[in-house]
Formats: sequence, structure tokens, C-alpha cells
Amino acid sequence: MSFESILNEYSWKDVHESILSKTTKDVEHALKTSKPDLEDFKALISPAAEPFIEQMAQMSSQLTRKRFGKTIQLYIPLYLSNICENKCVYCGFNAGNSIKRKILTIDEILAEVKVIKAMGYEHILLVTGEAPHRSGMEYFREVFNALHPHFAQISLEVQPLEKHEYEELSKIGLHAVYVYQETYNRDKYLDYHHAGRKQDFNWRLETPDRLGQAKVHKIGLGILAGLEDWRTDTFFCALHLNYLEKTYWRTKYSIAFPRLRPHQGSFEPHNPMTDTQLLQLICAYRIFNNEVEISISTRESANYRDNILKLGVTTMSAGSKTEPGGYAVENKELEQFAINDDRSPAEIEQIIKSQGFEAVWKDWDGFM
Repeated sequence: MSFESILNEYSWKDVHESILSKTTKDVEHALKTSKPDLEDFKALISPAAEPFIEQMAQMSSQLTRKRFGKTIQLYIPLYLSNICENKCVYCGFNAGNSIKRKILTIDEILAEVKVIKAMGYEHILLVTGEAPHRSGMEYFREVFNALHPHFAQISLEVQPLEKHEYEELSKIGLHAVYVYQETYNRDKYLDYHHAGRKQDFNWRLETPDRLGQAKVHKIGLGILAGLEDWRTDTFFCALHLNYLEKTYWRTKYSIAFPRLRPHQGSFEPHNPMTDTQLLQLICAYRIFNNEVEISISTRESANYRDNILKLGVTTMSAGSKTEPGGYAVENKELEQFAINDDRSPAEIEQIIKSQGFEAVWKDWDGFM
């Protein structure tokens, strides 16, 4: 069994209507039960829960502190390449966009590493456009071998790979893989993906299964808020998370809800999510799942990130650049999207400390 067989049991329309039909009584039940289920999660993300957001935030904060303590883990992406074979309408790396393209050499990567290490980071997230013929396994092997002496853990956000490829990379330092479905609405998926391997909905959907089978330490899930109805999409993401935790129970999980940011191209969000709705979603996930790591990136504003720090998130990016080579030599023409919070990691660390928390620069240690 894979997650596809479970997803096929659900109708997008029925789930959407079910969420909208939730009542105040359903929300009250979800907040009182000791083990919220998927129906409770629907209630917590429904319009009926909006009057309860302050209560949800307090509950989310308490649950997060109980499980993760007063810590916020910091992370930073290292963009290796903006070369991409996909045509995703919401992405600056879209193969149809007229932007400069670049893939970093090992020497250029090490120049980036020098800057990133000076910031204090002990783990790294590697990001590329999806171009297996240019940035595929041969390139990843070379990069991992170059980076392994410099970082305690290496994470990936690249094109989906085969199980045996994840197993191979795990032997040379792979710690976590982040693969976002973007939207779980199969009927609308091709509206946003016009060319490339990313058009294959099932290939992407089953990537976390391959990761679980390969025994990768951590898997990151998420949706791109702004494509389809965020409530329905995040229910399916919760369904996916629920399945994975039961099937690959030794694996750790994280979740993120990136909102669309300005980028090269003309696509605008079809279903924008407000700041209050994002807070509602973060709190709903924490109440539903006390164990999952929740990430918030520099796509969000400085003020919003400062205010939400105590309310359920566990990881934050800081000092991010979204263009290859951007740490050593800034070049906005290469970037994937515009950063919203451009404060330095040192500034973010001070904000975290000022709220009584500790900044963690190294990812959680793996298990034996």
C-alpha cells in the first residue's frame, strides 16, 4: 500500500464541504479531546474555529513547549542551481522564464559554505531546480562529499529520487528530505505544472513512501498556500502525515505552509491565505500533532515571524538567499522568489533570546 490508494478514497469536493460544515460544537470537542483525529482537525481549520484562535494559540504554545522546550531551530538554504526543466507557473525557476541560469561548481559551493559557517550554522539545506541531467545523482555525490566535513547534517529539497538513490545519499550524510506536493488537488494539478517530470502527480506523491522505505531520518511535507483552497489542501497534507507516521514510525516529520511570494512571472495566488488564517493553521496542526516539527521561512515578514515565534513553530530560516551563489556574491537576477524577512541570523537569534527562547544552530541528532 502507498498513500495514493488512501488519497483515492477521498473526494476533494466532499472534504471541502465537510470542513465548511463544521460547527462551534465540533470545534469545542476538538479542543477538549486528548487525542484529536482527522475530523477534529477539520474542525480546527474550519471557519467555525475563527472565534477560538486565541484559545488555540495558547494551547498550541503550551503543547509546543511541552514537547520541544523553549528552543527554535535555525536553518538556511544553500541554492546550488536554478536550472529547471519544469514549467511551474508559481516559481521563478520556471523553465519558461527568461532569467540567468547557473549551477555552482564545488569551489563556488565552498565559498558559500565559508559565509554560512561564519553565521553559525552546523547543518545545511541544499536546494536546486529540478534538472536531473544537470543536477542529478552524479552532482549530488560530488557535493555531498565536499560538504560532509563541514556540516553535522545535510538536507535536500530537490527533484524526487529513487529509493536506492536516497539510500546511497544516506550513507554519505543525507539527514532529511523536504518534498512538497504543492497541492493535493489532482484535478487542478496540471493547471500549475505545464511541463517537466513534476507533472507526474503520483511520482511526486509517492516520494515520501520511497523516503520512508529508504529509512531517511526526517521527511518534510507541505503545500504551497495560494494555489487551491488552503483548508482542503492542508487536510490532505494532514492525512498524508497521519499515514506516514503510522507506516514509517521510526522516521521524524516536519511540515511547512509556504505562502506565494513575488517572483519572475505573472502568476498571482488564486486562494490567498491571510496572516490570521496561517496562525489558525499552525495552531491546528500543533493541537492535532504534538510531535511534528513546524517550520516558518523568510517568505513571511519580520513582524509576523516575531509575533508567531511562541505559538507553535519549532524551526525558522534566517539569512536566506534564494539565488545560487547569493551568500558570497549577491545576484537577485538568479533568485527563485523575493525574501520577505532579510534580517541576519544574528539579528534573528537576538529576537529569539529576547522572547526567552534559545536558538539551536545544529539540527537534532539522529538516532541509532
